[in-house]
Amino acid sequence: MTGRFLSGVAAATLLCTPAIAQQTDLTIALQLEPPHMDPTSAAAGAIDSVLYSNVFEGLTRFMSDGSVVPGLAESWEISEDGTTYTFNLRDEVTFHDGTAMDAEDVKFTLDRARAEDSANAQKALFAGIEEVTVLDPSTVEVKLSAPDGNFLFNMAWGDAVIVAPESIENIKQMPVGTGAFKFDQWVQGDRVEISRNPDYWGEAPALERATFKFISDPTAAFAAMMAQDVDAFAGFPAPENLPQFEADPRFQVLVGSTEGETILSTNNKMPPLDDLRVRQAIAHAIDRQAIIDGAMFGLGTPIGTHFAPHNPDYVDLTSQSAYDPEKSKALLAEAGLADGFTTTLKLPPPSYARRGGEIIAAQLRAVGIETEITNLEWAQWLEEVFRGKDFGLTIVSHTEPFDIGIYARPEYYFQYDNPEFQALMTTLTATTDPAARSDLLAQAQRMIADDYVNGYLFQLAFPTVADARIQGLWQNAPTQATDLTGVSWSN
Repeated sequence: MTGRFLSGVAAATLLCTPAIAQQTDLTIALQLEPPHMDPTSAAAGAIDSVLYSNVFEGLTRFMSDGSVVPGLAESWEISEDGTTYTFNLRDEVTFHDGTAMDAEDVKFTLDRARAEDSANAQKALFAGIEEVTVLDPSTVEVKLSAPDGNFLFNMAWGDAVIVAPESIENIKQMPVGTGAFKFDQWVQGDRVEISRNPDYWGEAPALERATFKFISDPTAAFAAMMAQDVDAFAGFPAPENLPQFEADPRFQVLVGSTEGETILSTNNKMPPLDDLRVRQAIAHAIDRQAIIDGAMFGLGTPIGTHFAPHNPDYVDLTSQSAYDPEKSKALLAEAGLADGFTTTLKLPPPSYARRGGEIIAAQLRAVGIETEITNLEWAQWLEEVFRGKDFGLTIVSHTEPFDIGIYARPEYYFQYDNPEFQALMTTLTATTDPAARSDLLAQAQRMIADDYVNGYLFQLAFPTVADARIQGLWQNAPTQATDLTGVSWSN
């Protein structure tokens, strides 16, 4: 009986012991530093990695499982013909500078994104918008030129977060959003600091402060985590070290999936890469599993087209571009390049690109294709490759969700121009029947695989190493985000 009760001494000890204060700050590391702080005018997913959901919010938003839920729009009505969306905005939402967020800001954001001179990297998301009308401060009407089954999904992208005209001039250095955290400072080359927004419209986050540290070198990433100089590392860049962290009770290791199709991206308008036989030869020269094993230490799922394997509509086309160096040499000879050729291979900073690039260069060399490797910082890659289209080959992971539609944009950096594919995407957008959409998506996957637009390598895994006491980190990456709004420490 006495075993059920504390002795008087033990009770007194408990009463006198002060409660352990809950830790409310977090330092989390990322490999890539954003080039600036405006997610609505750059293709760099590194911006969303810091700011999505934390500082900026959209009408809708992605959750950790990839679902789309209400964001700044509390609810919406869709017209019977599917072309008019009436968004009801949340009451009493303010930007971090104290100004109100209302329908005028939504109109400003959408009109700016779809303007002729828009710098939005995903301008196609807004191309179907015909008119944006403010009905009253909390209601905005968006008319589309045709029904779009993806519209609410599109509005959840980081490129569609709501911004204000009052703060747009300095947004690249001083981002002002509506999120649960407000931007404090950016020490370029080192860190971004954010703090809890006391006037947030939603549930207050458990964290009072958070610091994003940028550590590009995998060796330095390992050292920082082992020394516990950082509390977590999202997208840990040294997968070979994961077993060591898994065996250490101080840490937890989360390995999730991403929307990141990692590709050997190919300039389809640059000779001789504009020849289908040459692109096919490149595809057959690549041993995907050797790249996954050598660059990612086994983390990654082989892909044969630009589509996530975890998507129910994925078609496995890996066998179509199977490793076959003799076939590769025969195709080059057929294209009049029996002696091979030389092209550029421009690599951005992530370890999948730098490590994978060396392996791919050796594989291509074995069939007679020489590559001139240039390592670029992220801002240089965006300028030279993404905007300037000055490249032959590059390696990059496309982390945007459900982004096969980029192949319908002939001006996109790999410059694939196929009117048949463009028509297919137009049909898909206007189709709402699930079975019909699945069929169209299968056709789309096969079409770009048949055209060998790019070398399809693997779906990027997303390893996170964190202090064992941290709760609420996203395991998967349905979009490129490090959402800290639900993160806390356990005592």
